[in-house]
Amino acid sequence: MKQEVPLFPLNALVCPGGRIPLRIFEARYLDMVSRCLKEDAGFVIVLLRDGDTLSQGQSAFYRHGTYCRIVDFEKSENGLLEITVQGEQRVRITNPYRQDDGLWRGQVAPLEEGEFVALPERYEDLKDVLMALVQHPMIEALNLVIDYEDGRQVAWRLTELLPLDNREKQRLLEMDDPLTRLENIAVQLQAMTA
Repeated sequence: MKQEVPLFPLNALVCPGGRIPLRIFEARYLDMVSRCLKEDAGFVIVLLRDGDTLSQGQSAFYRHGTYCRIVDFEKSENGLLEITVQGEQRVRITNPYRQDDGLWRGQVAPLEEGEFVALPERYEDLKDVLMALVQHPMIEALNLVIDYEDGRQVAWRLTELLPLDNREKQRLLEMDDPLTRLENIAVQLQAMTA
């Protein structure tokens, strides 16, 4: 089932179950957040393509993103709105367009997600890497709930947290098979430590 939602192009990616803090200061996004809170609705975070900007009405972002909902918000001392959003569902974006106020919108269709996928024993070291990463104070502050026995969740969190190139993160987000995603992450991690 397709629905039209606001799009939030970023130079960062969030996966289902992940959280990301955002500072909101542009009027179009302040309006979007206000509407989302009033209507108990979400928006899609979509990754900007490398080196691209959102100029001349061109959509310089990928066509797969993550539908997110606001889980926390507060006004900072400097007047900025600080929100934390949580990814719920991968989506495919079609027919993106830019409103007069500059806000992007598009039709989104959810992508199928399987249920729990047991983490294969051969990827136990990935679980260990993730457990070490989430001890960092900035990550700890996100209050992530992670089932370390679910291969999907281990792969999503590593996609977000490992220092991978954004194109690689996007490629991992777009993969449908969680075991293929885990295998790709294992190869990337091996290359980093070689």
